Amino acid sequence: MSEPSKPTAPDPEQMLNLSVKDFTAATAAKTPIPGGGSVAGAVGGLAAALGEMSLVFTLGKKQFAAHAAEHQALAVRLARARGMFIDLTSDDASAYTLYQEATRCADATKDEKTRLALAAAIDVPRQMTALAITVLDDLVALSRACNPWLLSDLAAAAVLAESVVRLSDLNVRVNAKNVPDAAAAGDLRQASARDCRRAAELRGEIEKVVAQHL
Repeated sequence: MSEPSKPTAPDPEQMLNLSVKDFTAATAAKTPIPGGGSVAGAVGGLAAALGEMSLVFTLGKKQFAAHAAEHQALAVRLARARGMFIDLTSDDASAYTLYQEATRCADATKDEKTRLALAAAIDVPRQMTALAITVLDDLVALSRACNPWLLSDLAAAAVLAESVVRLSDLNVRVNAKNVPDAAAAGDLRQASARDCRRAAELRGEIEKVVAQHL
């Protein structure tokens, strides 16, 4: 009897085309991709998408006519954020692959390749964090003039966006320990911790508004 074939990780571009069922199966498999960073990107995309859904069921309502211009601007921003999160999902997988290849390098370029790969592994989750906080800011704005029937979805979007920040913080901290400059590594951890607190505050603001209607 032949041995079962080992699961192979999808490349970053293929990963974006997986169904929800296949993405979760790939995450469960004994492969490094998709991992926590890719999941964070997917969750961020869903956070933005839930915000968009809350918005489209608000647009055109007479009671929110005074907010039409703001709502149109939010629609553009949330759609853009959703697309950016999808790109960052792929970027995270690419950064991991780059780091894996750098550590296996056996020639004189190994140190430089490892440095660049480490920078990418930290930069992607920091970008995800910045984007998630931007989405949370937009969700706060939307919570002030949102179809009340969609407020639970808006709150769910906020919880997911905060989760992206927390997941990204884990990825930053696990990679910061490999940064040669101890001071720079400490700054990274502190900045990430501040962003976690900010994300929690924004999610809390949204939940306060939602609680008045539940």
